[in-house]
Amino acid sequence: MTYETTEIRKKILEKNVFKVFEDKYSYIGPIWTSQQLEWCNGIYQPFKDHDKYLIIIYLIKKTLDLYSRNFIKLTYDEFYMHDTIEVEKFNMMELSKVLTIPKETTRRKIAELKTLGIIKKNEKKTIIDRSVFPLIKPKQTTQRISRFLALFSKTLVQEKVLFQQFDSPDIENIIKKNFSYVWKIYYEMQIPMLLEWKKVFNDFDTWHVWAACGVNISLDLLSLNDRKKKNRDQFLNEIFFSNNSKIQGSNAMSLSDITGIPRATVVRKLNNLVKLNYLTIDKKKLYRLSGDHSHKIKVTQKNTIEQLTNFATTIYNLMLIDNKKKQG
Repeated sequence: MTYETTEIRKKILEKNVFKVFEDKYSYIGPIWTSQQLEWCNGIYQPFKDHDKYLIIIYLIKKTLDLYSRNFIKLTYDEFYMHDTIEVEKFNMMELSKVLTIPKETTRRKIAELKTLGIIKKNEKKTIIDRSVFPLIKPKQTTQRISRFLALFSKTLVQEKVLFQQFDSPDIENIIKKNFSYVWKIYYEMQIPMLLEWKKVFNDFDTWHVWAACGVNISLDLLSLNDRKKKNRDQFLNEIFFSNNSKIQGSNAMSLSDITGIPRATVVRKLNNLVKLNYLTIDKKKLYRLSGDHSHKIKVTQKNTIEQLTNFATTIYNLMLIDNKKKQG
């Protein structure tokens, strides 16, 4: 039997990883969504604008796609060796269509990024100057991903989907070793995720505020003793429909502190979410998720989980191949 055939047989399958995520959601899901919220908080902070950050990571992904097509693989240190990165050619119509941002808004945001010195024209080239960019290296993001995947690998071993548990430092090492490829598939997970939720809530700020409410509730549920006994559907039903006194709602001030979105904007978004029956508000002015749109939310979340399990499966298989090579 050839080496390649042996490796194919040892690879884990995305459908099996997805099933474990669904079945063990009450333990895995809240951890992932809380990390996603931290990431979303981080992408909002540099410009107080989700769209600008989305434009930047989309342009970077285009360059990562180019690297991949030409079999160029850069490590974390190699990728960040220089302050500037050349981006593939793009036009306003492409950005507007792919990122679902009105054309004139896209044009304005690109102009603002140029004014900030982040997007520059160098002769006939377009570059992103990372020395101006507030968050140059995704150190915390790689650490969060590694911790989550290490935790998830433990559950996958228990469910006999994966036969080797991986430690967080080893996962972080494989991410940095294959950085240009891993970050390409990371953005292929995150960009569609953002766009899916934007489609549901019409704008990022509204979704961000709603998501922060949901994450707070899911973390409350995570602390309960029976947290490992619910699949995704059961767990989400408890979030949407339960009157459990241990589950606390969120107030406008705490949501502003968590997300970094100004309180006035948060209050305006909360009022709209209540009006549209995405949230409810009690006498203490605490907000909770409403069950009125639970089906639509579950469908959208399933799509994002499929993207996550595709990413996770790829990383685990990279780990397995790397370990096999080390063993000779």
